[in-house]
Amino acid sequence: MKEENVQYFENVMGFYVEPADVADAPGVVMIHEAWGLNENIKNYARKLAGEGYRVLAVDMFGEIFDSDINSAADDATRQKVFAKIQGIDQDKATANLRAAVGFLRQRGAKKVGSIGWCFGGAQSLQLAVSGEKMDATVIYYGRLFTDADKLSKITWPVLGIFAALDAHITPAMVKDFETALKSLHVTNEIIIYPNVNHAFANPTGQNFSPTESADAWIKTIRFFKENLKG
Repeated sequence: MKEENVQYFENVMGFYVEPADVADAPGVVMIHEAWGLNENIKNYARKLAGEGYRVLAVDMFGEIFDSDINSAADDATRQKVFAKIQGIDQDKATANLRAAVGFLRQRGAKKVGSIGWCFGGAQSLQLAVSGEKMDATVIYYGRLFTDADKLSKITWPVLGIFAALDAHITPAMVKDFETALKSLHVTNEIIIYPNVNHAFANPTGQNFSPTESADAWIKTIRFFKENLKG
């Protein structure tokens, strides 16, 4: 396996990992949570590359935070992180993500998908409706919308993974999103895990649920295999 920090958009550096056997390996844009491109995301990138994918973990904040910054951060750091999110220029963020797709294609990926958690899940959806041609979209408990005109740009399968106890991305919101996708005949698999909360797949957080997280990862790998390697 090969990994390196790469400049893929303006002066932005991402974390790129590819498998030892890179021939015909699809690409995946990986989008971090509110905590930036930290060690947790890099580990997910390594895990996915180990399954046979070129993975570019992007930096949406224009800086790589310290690798130990996570949901257990102190109040000052949390304020800094949330300020980054509130100050996001979506047009530039979308350009960042589309540049990541271009980078993976330049590296040889014929099919490209995306995956993101929380803030990154919302950005995975933003990439899907950006006009960029994708092959698979995975959203872990990211902010959703149901605008049919926007969602109609999606012509490939979507996997959505959510938590029943999530007070921010509620099951009702998820059901509305699922209904909108079905009305547009977008192939989708929407999973709401019972008895878990937002960010249940983050091993550094208080809401981490190992069993559900492992199951969600199995479903993610299966989804990518079916839609990026099929």
